[in-house]
Amino acid sequence: MLAGCTAGEASRPMAGSDGAGDAYYPQDGNGGYDVADYRLAIGYDPATRVLNGQQTITAQALENLRSFNLDLSGLTVDSVLVNGAPAQFTRTGAHELVITPAGSLGSGQRFTTEIGYHGTPQPIDGNGWQYTDSGAAFVEGEPQSASTWYPVNDTPRDKATFHLTVTVPPGWTAVSNGREVSPGVWAEDTPAATYLTTVAIDRWDIQRGRLADGTPVLTAFAPGVPESTKAAAARLPEVIDFLASKFGPYPVDAAGGIFLTAPIDFSLETLGRPIYSGKAGDIETIVHENAHQWYGDSVSVAGWKDICLNECFASYAQWLWAEAKEGQNLDDRYRREVAAAPARLWAGKLYDMGPGQEFTAVYRKGPLALHALRRRIGEPAFEQVLRTWPSQHRDGNASLPDFERYVEQVSGQDLRGFFDAWFNGDTKPAPQYLELG
Repeated sequence: MLAGCTAGEASRPMAGSDGAGDAYYPQDGNGGYDVADYRLAIGYDPATRVLNGQQTITAQALENLRSFNLDLSGLTVDSVLVNGAPAQFTRTGAHELVITPAGSLGSGQRFTTEIGYHGTPQPIDGNGWQYTDSGAAFVEGEPQSASTWYPVNDTPRDKATFHLTVTVPPGWTAVSNGREVSPGVWAEDTPAATYLTTVAIDRWDIQRGRLADGTPVLTAFAPGVPESTKAAAARLPEVIDFLASKFGPYPVDAAGGIFLTAPIDFSLETLGRPIYSGKAGDIETIVHENAHQWYGDSVSVAGWKDICLNECFASYAQWLWAEAKEGQNLDDRYRREVAAAPARLWAGKLYDMGPGQEFTAVYRKGPLALHALRRRIGEPAFEQVLRTWPSQHRDGNASLPDFERYVEQVSGQDLRGFFDAWFNGDTKPAPQYLELG
C-alpha cells in the first residue's frame, strides 16, 4: 500500500511515472511497468533517411495503471494498440509518449503495446541514431540512445530481450545485436539495457565464425576498414577466451563487432557486438569493449553514478591483457602512473561524480584504484571477486556500494577507508591507501 493512502486509493488506477528516477537523468525511462521483450520491425531508406517502424512491446504492469509512458524522440507516432485495442496517445516534453489504454491495466497484468511510427531519426547530443557521409547509418551512444529510433523504456534498469527485423534497399545490409536468424532478422535473447541495442546499415563486408563453445561470431566491416583493423578483429576468440579466464564464462549469446570508418569520438560496448570508431580498430579497444560484456552489459549499472562498475573494470582489463600477453609489470606501471598523475586526475571521483562527469576519471584513475585494491586484498580474493561478481548479478543491475560490500565479504577486510579514499574521494589517497602492499 502507498504511504498516506487508504486501501481504496492505493488500488485506484494511476498514471505511470514519466521517469525512472535516476539521480542524474531522472526523466529518462519510465515507471509503472517492466518490459520483457521488444519486437521491432523497421524499414529504412538511406537515400531519404526515412525510417518506418512497427514496434510490439511485451511488458508487465507493476502498478494499477490508467496510463503509462514510453520514450521516443522526434519521430511521428501513427497508431497505438494495447492488448489489440486502440489506445489514446499524446506527446509531452522532449521524448514522452503518453499512452492511455481503453481499459486500465491491473498490477501484475501482462500486456502488449503495438506502435506504428515513422520519421527521420536524429541523435540526442551526439548519441543514438547517426549518419555517415557515405549514406550509412548506425546507432551508438549513452545514456540516451534507443529512444532516437524506437519507442522504449530508455533506462538501464529495465533490461529486456530484443528482436529486430530490418528491411533496406538492395546493396545495403543491416547488422544488429544477437544471433542472425536469417538475412535482416536478429534475435538478442540476453536481456539488454536499452542503450546497448543497435542497428548499423552499410555496405558491409561480413565475416562469420564461432567461438570454441559454439557461440556465433559475426563481424561487419565498413568499406575502407584497414587490414590492420581486420587483423586485430580476427583475434576476438583469443580476447574472449582470455577475458573468460578472468571473469567467468562468456555471458552473451553472440559475439563479434561492427567496425566503422567514421571517426566518431568513441567506441561502445553494444551488447555482443561492439561498435568501433574508425579511429579505434586496435587490440586494446577490442579488449576494453568485450570486457564490458561482463562488466556493464551482463551486469548493468543501477544508476549512472555507478559507471565505474563499467569503465573502471573494462579499463583494467586492458592492464590484465598487457600483463598476460605482453609481460608488463603492473606494479611498475602503477607506480609510474601515480607519480605522473596530474592534480585533475585525483580530483575526479569514481562514484557519484555528478551528471556530465561520468566519463572522465574512470578511464585513468579507475584502473589505478583496481590495481591498488588487488594488492590490498591479495591475489586469491581479487581473482575470486573478478570472476564471481558477474555471475552474482548476471542479466541484472548493481551499484558500486553493492560491489564494495561484496569485496569486504570475499576478502574478510574492512575496506571503508580504502573505498572512501579511492572511489568516493576527490583528492590523492593517503599513502596508506596509495602504496602497494
